[in-house]
Amino acid sequence: MKRIAVVTNFLSVAKLHKKTLESLFLDDIIVDTYSYDNDRINHVIEADVFLISLYSIYVEIKKYIPKDSNVIILSTTITEEQYQKIIKIPPTSQVLLVNYSPEMALETLALFRQIGLIEYDFIPVYPGKNKIPKVGIALTPGEKDKVPKFVKEVIDIGHRTLDITTLSDIAIKIGCEHLLREERFTKHFKNLKTPYCGISVLLDRANILESRFFELLNIIDEGIILTDVNGVVISLNKKASEIFSLNSKSVGMNVVDIIDHFAIRKAIEKKIIIDQQLTSINNKHISFQAVPVKTSGDINGFLIIANIFEEKEKSQHKLRTQLLKKGHTAKYTFEDIIGESKSIIDTKEMARKMSKSDSSILITGESGVGKELFAQAIHNASGRKKYQFVAINCAAIPDNLLESELFGYEEGAFTGAKKGGKMGMFEIAHNGTVFLDEIGEMPLQLQSRLLRVIQEREVMRIGGESIIHVNIRIIAATNKNLKYLVKKGEFRDDLYYRLNVLPLKIPPLRHRGNDILILFDYIKEKIDADYELSDGAKEFLLSYEWEGNLRELGNCIEYLAYLEKGKIEVKDLKRIFEREDEETSKDIEFDDSIDCRTFVLKCLYEGRKELKGIGRRNILDKAKGKGIFITENEVRKTLNNLLGEELIIVRKGRGGTILTQKGVKEVLEILS
Repeated sequence: MKRIAVVTNFLSVAKLHKKTLESLFLDDIIVDTYSYDNDRINHVIEADVFLISLYSIYVEIKKYIPKDSNVIILSTTITEEQYQKIIKIPPTSQVLLVNYSPEMALETLALFRQIGLIEYDFIPVYPGKNKIPKVGIALTPGEKDKVPKFVKEVIDIGHRTLDITTLSDIAIKIGCEHLLREERFTKHFKNLKTPYCGISVLLDRANILESRFFELLNIIDEGIILTDVNGVVISLNKKASEIFSLNSKSVGMNVVDIIDHFAIRKAIEKKIIIDQQLTSINNKHISFQAVPVKTSGDINGFLIIANIFEEKEKSQHKLRTQLLKKGHTAKYTFEDIIGESKSIIDTKEMARKMSKSDSSILITGESGVGKELFAQAIHNASGRKKYQFVAINCAAIPDNLLESELFGYEEGAFTGAKKGGKMGMFEIAHNGTVFLDEIGEMPLQLQSRLLRVIQEREVMRIGGESIIHVNIRIIAATNKNLKYLVKKGEFRDDLYYRLNVLPLKIPPLRHRGNDILILFDYIKEKIDADYELSDGAKEFLLSYEWEGNLRELGNCIEYLAYLEKGKIEVKDLKRIFEREDEETSKDIEFDDSIDCRTFVLKCLYEGRKELKGIGRRNILDKAKGKGIFITENEVRKTLNNLLGEELIIVRKGRGGTILTQKGVKEVLEILS
C-alpha cells in the first residue's frame, strides 16, 4: 500500500482530491491531506508521492520533503457536467471569471480557452483587483464567496478535479499503472474535459490495443503473468488465474509470493532468463519459465509462462501424434484373442495381470502364435492406453538404421540426416509402450544402449548432447531361446534379466486343442469363405503340427476358399501338406562313424516323413539297431542343443520331438 501526501492552499480542495484518488486507487493507497489555510507545515512528511497544487508551495515546503521523493505539481481540469453548466451561458456574453488569486484566475482562463470555450469574454476577477466591470454574470470554480456583490447571476461549477496526466503520473510513480486499464479509470477519464486531446485519443487507442492484447492472452492455453522490473504483477491471463488460484486482487502482488521458488527470485534479482522449472503449488505440478522484457535495451519487467505439467504432457502427446501422421496405436484387445482352451485362457489371465504393472515384459513363443496381438492387448488394458503403442521389428530394420530409428538423431549427426533432426521411437512412445519384436536379432552394441533406456528411462539422440527423459513401458518378444543366446555370448545377460521381469509364454497352436477349429471358423468368416469341413478333415486339422501356427492356419483357410468346394475332405487338406519336394525324396544313410548330432537329426527327419514325433528311446533303439554306440545322456544333451538352435520342437506328453523348417533345411544340407 502506497502513501500519498496532498498539499494545497485550502483544506476543502485537498479533501476533494483525496476523495477522487481513493475512489480510483481504492485500497492501494493511503492519502494524507495538508493545507495552508488550516496549518503551516513545519515537520518532515513521510510519503511515497507528494501531490502539490502550486510550485510556490513546493518551494516553501521542500525542506520537509525527503530527498529523492516523487513530487508531482498537480494539474486540474473540469468534468463534462461542469462543462455543460458553462455552455448554457449565451455565447459572446461577458462573464466574470472569479478565483482566489490572480495566478489561479489566469490558469482557469487558460484552461477554458484550451478546451474550446472561446466564444465567451471571460474577465479574470480575484480579491484585491481594481476596476471590476459591472457584469451581470459571474462564473467561479468553488470560490463563490469571492464574487462581487453586484453580480446578479452566479454560476458555481465547483472545484476543478485532477486531470488525466496527473492521475497517470501518480499511477506510474506508485507502480499501479495497470489500474489505468480498469473500468473505473476509463469511465473517469471519459468524463474529463482535457486540453490535451491527443492524450485522450492515445489513451483510447492504448486501451483498445491492450484490450485486444489481453483477449489474445486469454486465448493462449498457457498461464501468462506480466510483472514490472521488481516482480510486481501488472497483469495476468485467465489461465494463470486458474493455475495459481488467483483473482483480480492478485495484481499488485509480488510474483515471488505466488510462485515461491528460488528460480523466480533469482530471475528478478539477477535480471536473467530462467528456463523450464518444475514446482508444486496447490497439489498441482506446475512447469514455468521467466523471461525478461526489454525496452530500448533496458529490462523493465518479466514475463512468467506457466503450465500444469500433466496438461502440457497430454497436449504434447496429441501434437506428437499429429506430427508423426503414423498409426502408432494398438488396435487389439484381449477380446480379440480367440480361444477357449485352458492354455490360452490361462495365458490371457496372466497377461491381464501383467498389464497393471509398468515392469518390462518378455513374450516368448514360436513364430505366428500372436505375440504382437498380446502386446497390443496388454497396452490397451494398461494405464498407458491413451498414449502411443510403438512397434519395432528388430529383424526387419538394417543394423545401421536401427539405432537412429530407436534413438533419433540431431541435425548434421551423419550424412543424409534430416534438417532439424528426427525423434526416435523411444521419444515418440513417451508415456506409452514400446514393443520390440524379435529382440533376439538386436545387435550387441545396441543392446547396451537399450539396457540404459530400461534402467534410467533416458535417451540421447545420435549426435546429441542432452539427455531426454522418457516414460515408457517396454514389451519385448522373441521366438528364440534367449537363455541359449546368452550362453553363446550373442545376447547380454543383464539385458535378458531386465527384459524378463514378467515372462509370458504364448502356447503354440498344436497345444490349444479345439481352438484350432474355433479359429478356423473365425478366420473363414472373416474372409467371407463359404465351405464346410468333413469330420475327417476336422480330425486331420486337430492332429496336424501347425509349425507356422496362426499364419499357417490362415494360409490354409485362404487356400481352401480358392478351391470353391462346398465341403472340404481330408484329401483336399493333404494336397496342401504333401511332401512332394526334394526333401521327401531323400534317403537317409547311417554309418558307424556318424556323430551324435547328425544321427539325431537324421532320425528326426525319418520321423517327419512318417508324420510322427520321435522320442529319446526311439533314437537309442535305432542307434542300437544300426550298431552305433550313443549314450542316453549324449542324446539328451544333443536334443537340448538342437532346441536352443530352434531346429526342433519338443511336444508335450508322448508327442515326441519333431524338426522345424529350419531343422529340415539343415538336414537337407547334410544330405546334399
